[in-house]
Amino acid sequence: MDDRSLLRLLSYGTLRHHWRLMSWVDALLERPLKPRDNVVTQLLAVGLYQLSDTRIPDHAVVSQTVEAARTLRRPKLAPLINAILRRALRDRIFDNEPSNENVAHDHPGWLLDALKADWPEDWRDIVSANNARAPMWLRVNAARGSAADYKKRLEDDGIESELLAGAPQAVRLASPQPVQALPGFADGEVSVQDAAAQLAAPWLLDGVHGRVLDACAAPGGKSGHLLEMGGGQIELTAIDSDEARLELVAENLDRLGFDATLFAGDASNPSTWWDRRPFDAILLDAPCSASGVIRRHPDIKHLRRASDIEEFAGLQANMLAALWPLLQPGGRLLYVTCSVLAAENDEVVAQFLETTDDAREDDVLQNYNIRDLMRDKACGHQVLPGTAEFDGFYYAGLVKVS
Repeated sequence: MDDRSLLRLLSYGTLRHHWRLMSWVDALLERPLKPRDNVVTQLLAVGLYQLSDTRIPDHAVVSQTVEAARTLRRPKLAPLINAILRRALRDRIFDNEPSNENVAHDHPGWLLDALKADWPEDWRDIVSANNARAPMWLRVNAARGSAADYKKRLEDDGIESELLAGAPQAVRLASPQPVQALPGFADGEVSVQDAAAQLAAPWLLDGVHGRVLDACAAPGGKSGHLLEMGGGQIELTAIDSDEARLELVAENLDRLGFDATLFAGDASNPSTWWDRRPFDAILLDAPCSASGVIRRHPDIKHLRRASDIEEFAGLQANMLAALWPLLQPGGRLLYVTCSVLAAENDEVVAQFLETTDDAREDDVLQNYNIRDLMRDKACGHQVLPGTAEFDGFYYAGLVKVS
């Protein structure tokens, strides 16, 4: 393992298991370190993670963590770090029973409460999936070949993978690989995209051609998939409020060999970018808590607050209301989030349907192999993280009646 991969392993692991690690730090320190030495508190957590969850030799962990204290200009605390880590090994602190639910599940209390309320039978599985390492999924460009053929190419290169019935372009790698190692990646034959995210394009485009809008498009994975699926029968407009992230969309489409109309614009304020020509289909991959992709972004558990959910729900409702007039009568809007929280998902859609006379829930669904993996909600459908190794995604198809 190179230094960069090791750094990623330690960073992600320490973020995932923050509450457990900090409970050990608190138990091992006779008194908390001074605020100015918080970096050493976090260093202890990194050291404890290595001792408990990696195969790095104990003596190497202790010596390197002590040396890191000197690098961080805390040489006076190096003896304390040495003593703490050796005591953790001697006393087998890793066998301690968790002191509370936050420690037991490595989640903040507000998120545990929300998951219990929304998913009383499934919340334990959700938090377990959140704390696991995410698999690497690929999306094979259907215009360039089949998933089965690409799986064979991977095998020829010594890379193991699996296919998934019902997700015809998806390939799951047995172990993550650098994109440079993927045959045809640079030429647009394959992209990195979770299988749950791959449901959007075929769902939106089922029976649809013409003008398509990808709202909140960055970094461009779904834009590329829409153009792959569109077969030259769609005219794609992709917008994002972040100009820098919009450049990622351009880069992704360039790698795939596609063109689209790109605008830096706010989906909740179409007057600044819309040309007054209606769309036949709209993909709204709305900003959200990202509570369904925590396994890929463990910092979400630290960055999000309970108050954020209401703010996201308000933004999502505003975007739905603003984009709906842009849709052609008979057109389809697919509302998507990578959240598992009802307040951002079915509650938003239900409120929209109650207040929008020409909106109906669409009866177009994914094929039954995928539908069996989804949970029916009051409105729309939910994939829970970890199901078939998917990320957590919510989908609701809406149609504008004449």
